[in-house]
Amino acid sequence: MISQYSYSFVLRSAALCGVALLSFFNCSSSDIAGNGDNSGGNGSASGDPVQVWLTKGDQSVKLQQQNTAYFSGTSGTGTTIEVDASQIFQSIDGFGYTLTGGSVQVINQLNTTKRQELLNDLFGSSGIGVSYLRISIGASDLNSEVFSYDDLPAGQTDPTLSQFSLVKDQAVIQMLKDILAINPTIKILATPWSPPVWMKDNGNSVGGSLKPEFYGTYAQYFVKYIQAMQAQGIKIDAITPQNEPLHPGNNPSMYMTPGDQAIFIKNNLGPAFQATNITTKIIAYDHNCDNPAYPLAVLNDPGANPYVDGSAFHLYAGDISALSTVHNLFPNKNVYFTEQWTSSTGGFSGDLDWHIKNVIIGSMRNWSRTALEWNVANDASFGPHTPGGCTQCKGAVTINNATGYDKNVAYYIIAHASKFVPANSQRIASTQGDNLSTVAFKTPVGKTVLIVQNSNSTDKTFNIKYNLKTAPLKIAGSSVATYIF
Repeated sequence: MISQYSYSFVLRSAALCGVALLSFFNCSSSDIAGNGDNSGGNGSASGDPVQVWLTKGDQSVKLQQQNTAYFSGTSGTGTTIEVDASQIFQSIDGFGYTLTGGSVQVINQLNTTKRQELLNDLFGSSGIGVSYLRISIGASDLNSEVFSYDDLPAGQTDPTLSQFSLVKDQAVIQMLKDILAINPTIKILATPWSPPVWMKDNGNSVGGSLKPEFYGTYAQYFVKYIQAMQAQGIKIDAITPQNEPLHPGNNPSMYMTPGDQAIFIKNNLGPAFQATNITTKIIAYDHNCDNPAYPLAVLNDPGANPYVDGSAFHLYAGDISALSTVHNLFPNKNVYFTEQWTSSTGGFSGDLDWHIKNVIIGSMRNWSRTALEWNVANDASFGPHTPGGCTQCKGAVTINNATGYDKNVAYYIIAHASKFVPANSQRIASTQGDNLSTVAFKTPVGKTVLIVQNSNSTDKTFNIKYNLKTAPLKIAGSSVATYIF
């Protein structure tokens, strides 16, 4: 997460928050019921049908199914978006959020019935089908307190990690078990905000760097974590060595140069995983798109490269095309988009537009296997958070009391993809134009999914062209729609 003093940069970007993508399986909750709003088209009802799901920036329609459109032999007016399933790009691991300790804390304030309802809606096939989660190794800045798994009195060290314990994350572990009961195939990425402070050169949870004499110990810390989670029935699919390694101002946080990260991976973390037969992926960087030189430095290190699966990115600075920059130089390595926050001061329409265009469509068109928004949930005061942690982070859901919660813009941003684009879908080619941003997928069961973001303030007519047939459609101004055919 970005720290307090960094928020001004994000807020200058007007609407750095929110837009929702849809998914295609079993739709049942009240706010995804069809309302018949005509964002469909004029194709003959005898042609192949196109399901249409819409969210409008004015919030009058949120993830609602519209009138069915149909393919025909004729085109309507406006831009033609061509979808070409013969051009196949990356496979998709999933769409989702970071399940912070604070998210778990507030979700657990719901009564048993409401808690289960929310988890089913977020992770179930009858809801939005979130398929990927990021969690913190130890505390993130959206925990109510700072902790690691081996905290000691000042001046003490534990090089054998004899005091290692996950006890402070038991609530997170239990919720992950509950989520896995709903979706056993969900993938989990884990990342630390800081190691135990006794491993750091400043002895503080904020900033500082890992002492060279503890590189090996810290590698074993990752090993113990992955093994302990596995013992709980929780498989960690991937880790990054450090969240936002060039941002040491958060609480907790740590500064890690690309050179230090490469040394840690090649001399310690990679060999430690290899020696213990851990298959968890190691993903480099996990920071902003303005510095692709960082992951490139790690990937260019001949010792680190074989251990590294790919690179992870945020977009608080830079351009989403940085993912393609790295992919094009290392096409055999994966790229991932792992975090973007929505702000308590943001507007639904602007956030929906920016996030759909950049986080969902932008990351996917630039080879990402994931698209993750930041935190799942918060309370009405945008807590909990650590002292100095984020005070404006607006989760996908706001928990109001034991029986009530609100779905925010980040819920709909992810939903427009997660509900219709399951894991192991493949991105395929789609054109765009007339301020219509697009991305298309082929699902494992053979469905084609097209997400279209209309950044125009006015309604736009356009055509979907696929396999020599055309479906004429209209999309509302300042809205996102997902089309399934």
